[in-house]
Amino acid sequence: MDISDLLTPEAIFLRGGASSKRQVLSMTAEAAAQALGLDEARCLEALLEREALGSTGLGGGVAVPHARIDGMTSVLGVFLRLETPVGFDAVDDRPVDLIFALFAPPKAGADHLRALAAVSRALRSPELREKLRQARTIDAVRALFVRDEAATAA
Repeated sequence: MDISDLLTPEAIFLRGGASSKRQVLSMTAEAAAQALGLDEARCLEALLEREALGSTGLGGGVAVPHARIDGMTSVLGVFLRLETPVGFDAVDDRPVDLIFALFAPPKAGADHLRALAAVSRALRSPELREKLRQARTIDAVRALFVRDEAATAA
């Protein structure tokens, strides 16, 4: 699964800070509502339900919250970069500033897992994470994900 299929330029947000994990998830739900046309309250509820099972903070300042949403037809994502990292109960206890949230239809089992694997694999790269933190524009962020896919496929 290609990240470029999951992430449109309209779904990339370079935002200010948040003061808590819940506020980050609320910002993520708001971004999903704006970019993907999803119901903000339902997205937040689904993200909070998933997060209650265990943190989606992967380490290295990255979180990949994900949720299943009724009415969706494919897996889609939103990416947020925060100016100030926020505690997220990540596996390495580091605060998070890069959030790649995935939203999937309830029955998208294999596609959801492939999307999670693709995003997690890409964001494991310290070089990509640093470039994402330095990118100045939405187009630059998206290009980094597309470039990373091309490099991984080669």
